[in-house]
Amino acid sequence: MTPSLSAPGTFYTLWQLPEHYLLMAPDYTILDASDRYLAVTMKQRDAIVGRDVFDVFPRGEQNDWKVFADSLDYVREQAKPHTMPRIRYDMQRTAEQGGGLEERYWETTNYPQLDAQGNVQAILLKTCDVTEQQLAEKQARAMQRDLVESQERSKFILESLPVMVWTTRADGWADYFNQRWLTFTGREMAQEIAFSWLDGVHPDDRAGAAAAWQKAYESGETYQTEYRLRGADGGYRWVLARGIPRLTAAGEVSMWVGCCVDIHDQKQLVVELLQANEEQAALSDQAYQAHQLAVSQRESFYALFMQAPALISVLRGAELRYDFVNPPYYELFPDRELVGRTVAEAVPEAVEQGFVALLNQVYQTGEPWVGREVLFQLNRRDTGKVEDVFVNVTFQALREHGAIVGISVFAFEVTELVKARQKLEQLLNDAPTT
Repeated sequence: MTPSLSAPGTFYTLWQLPEHYLLMAPDYTILDASDRYLAVTMKQRDAIVGRDVFDVFPRGEQNDWKVFADSLDYVREQAKPHTMPRIRYDMQRTAEQGGGLEERYWETTNYPQLDAQGNVQAILLKTCDVTEQQLAEKQARAMQRDLVESQERSKFILESLPVMVWTTRADGWADYFNQRWLTFTGREMAQEIAFSWLDGVHPDDRAGAAAAWQKAYESGETYQTEYRLRGADGGYRWVLARGIPRLTAAGEVSMWVGCCVDIHDQKQLVVELLQANEEQAALSDQAYQAHQLAVSQRESFYALFMQAPALISVLRGAELRYDFVNPPYYELFPDRELVGRTVAEAVPEAVEQGFVALLNQVYQTGEPWVGREVLFQLNRRDTGKVEDVFVNVTFQALREHGAIVGISVFAFEVTELVKARQKLEQLLNDAPTT
């Protein structure tokens, strides 16, 4: 219903109206305003009454002034109400308020006040200060953009990591696999979610993989296991699976994130090396007539170690003197002379970090020592920098005629795998907690 101010004495009661009203003549001369309007626009009644509205609210100082002017022209010419779109029109603070412009947003409807003949005798402006709503909406939009950007960034990281990444709900129900996983298995996302990913695990490994995963998500403990996973070509390859839980502020598991790494080649190499080692041990116990065959086997064994992608060395005697070092092992210490020197002489940081003590223990007890993702801080002598290297390593006693004569060192460098997992954990820590 259009507000009417045609009753006698209306201009006097306008002051007390509980809304933001401004009354002006058809020529846009201000006639009066409600107290609430004056308060919200930071104006004084005697400073605006009798003045042109565009003198009080100058046209050229605001971006949206033309929207206001066009609306007033429409009401005056059409004698119909007009609701303006939301506009920005900043208010000038008084000197007491510190001066300067204060950002303000308004929603306004302009109503014509008609005489008996339908002619416009005045225009009543009813406005509402929606600054708080506008700024709240602006902040919400910014937060939404930040959320979308964060989600896109997280997705990009998960899809770009050089490992097969997966996530699950707190109850172990898988809900995401990155493209590297899907490419490896040759299956669609819908075929892998829930517990369907177990269909791709080798039948001989499936029960163990399922039990290990169930134990992890029911206990909330870190998950790690190995199993054979069927590839897109139908063949099976060994993978190392590891998962960590995401905890809420209350310490409850809200989801799991994990990755799988293809370790098939390393697994096969270990089997071959162990078999070769057993064969060599057997050959050493044979009679002299098999000497030539033993030599041949030893040469093959040596060639295998030289070509293996693992880090391999042989330490002789209680003083742990390097007797054999393969090329990948040398690449770890390119600036050092190893063969013929003791570990303590060639790699002093191994003494400082406790590795020589472990080697002595293996030599004395004959019990092997196995370490996973062991940190070795390598001193790069050519640059003076200390570099963190992570390895999966085995120290194994070497025996001849039943007596311990040295130690074999067999290791895989897994630095990239550890750093990739650390990035995942950092991403998990940085993600907003729901």
